[in-house]
Amino acid sequence: MRRPSPAAVRWMLLAALLVLWELVPQTGLLPELFLPALSKTLKVLWVDRAEYASNLLVTLGEVGIAMLIACGAGILVGALVGGVALLRNLLLPVFSSLYAVPIVILYPIFTAWFGIGSESKIAFAGIYGFFPVMLSTAAGIGTIDQNFLLAARSMGASVPQQIARVVIPASIPTVLSGLRLGGALAIIGVVVSEMLTAAAGIGYLVTRYRTVLDSPRVFAGILMILVLSVAFDALARWVERHTLAWQTAGRRERGVPTRAQPVGAPATA
Repeated sequence: MRRPSPAAVRWMLLAALLVLWELVPQTGLLPELFLPALSKTLKVLWVDRAEYASNLLVTLGEVGIAMLIACGAGILVGALVGGVALLRNLLLPVFSSLYAVPIVILYPIFTAWFGIGSESKIAFAGIYGFFPVMLSTAAGIGTIDQNFLLAARSMGASVPQQIARVVIPASIPTVLSGLRLGGALAIIGVVVSEMLTAAAGIGYLVTRYRTVLDSPRVFAGILMILVLSVAFDALARWVERHTLAWQTAGRRERGVPTRAQPVGAPATA
C-alpha cells in the first residue's frame, strides 16, 4: 500500500482539526464560551467582514513595515557582525544575550518613546523580529569556508562577484531560516502590541470582544491571525525552494574544490 505524502498528511491533520473544532462545541464537551463552533465563527466573520477587513489592513500595514525594519536591519547588521571577526567576537555574545530577554516586557518603554499609535507597535515588532534575522545572518556569514573566498580572489573575482557568487549563496540557508522566524515574531509583536494598547487592528478586535465575552468574534480574529501566519510561512517556504539552485551553486560541498573554475562558468554537478 502506498504511503501518503507528507503534504497529504498535513492536509488530513488540518481537516481533522477543523472537524473537531466544529463537533466538540456542538457535543457540549466544551462550553461555547471557551470554544465556539467553527461554523459560528465563520458566520460572524462573514457578517462583520467589513470591520475585520479594515482592521486587517491596519495590521498588515504595521506588519509589513516592521518586517522591513527587522529583515533589512537584521541582514545589514548581521552581515557586518558576521563578516568582521572583531565585531563578531565583541557583539555577537551581547546580541545573543539580548535575544534571550523577553522583549514584550519592554513594550511600555516603546509606548513612552513613540506614543500609543502605530509607531510604537512597528518599532516594537521590528526589534522583536530583528534579533533572529541578525543572529542567523551573522552565523551564516561567519561560517563561510574561507577557502571559497580565497579561490574566488585568486581567480580575479571582484568584491561584488565574491558577494554575489560566494557569500550570499553560502549564507542563504541560515539567513532564510532567520527571516522565517523574524517575520513570524514581527507578526506576533504587532498583534500583541495591538492587544495591549490600540484602537485598530486584529489584536485590538480580539481584546475588545474578549472584554464582552463574545467568543465567536474573538475566535474570528484569532483565525485571521492564524491564516496570516500560515500564509507568511508558506511564502517563506516558497522563496526557500526557489533559491535552492542558488544555494547549491554557491555551496556544493564542504572543502576546497578539486578543480578551479573561472568565475562566471556554470557549476558542474
